[in-house]
Amino acid sequence: MANFKKSDLYYTDYDWKASEGDNSKITGFPDNILLNRKEGYEVLHFLNRYMDSRGWSQIATFNRLERALRNDVPSDKRSHKNIREWLDNNFKL
Repeated sequence: MANFKKSDLYYTDYDWKASEGDNSKITGFPDNILLNRKEGYEVLHFLNRYMDSRGWSQIATFNRLERALRNDVPSDKRSHKNIREWLDNNFKL
């Protein structure tokens, strides 16, 4: 199981304060929930779950996914489901 930590992230400018209504311990891939790409807990959880779903475990892949999430995934892809689908179709190892 992918279990990357805050220190494994490439970018260091994330917000690490869960805002009201946010839960730093969300489980699963909530398809209809929007991913806040500036919230460290959300990004870390999303990336770990996505890596798990693909059977990937390399830190280099984790960091490439993080950069893709920030730089390549279109900004109109906001839900977990839409981002996951975009990565499935466009992210190549």
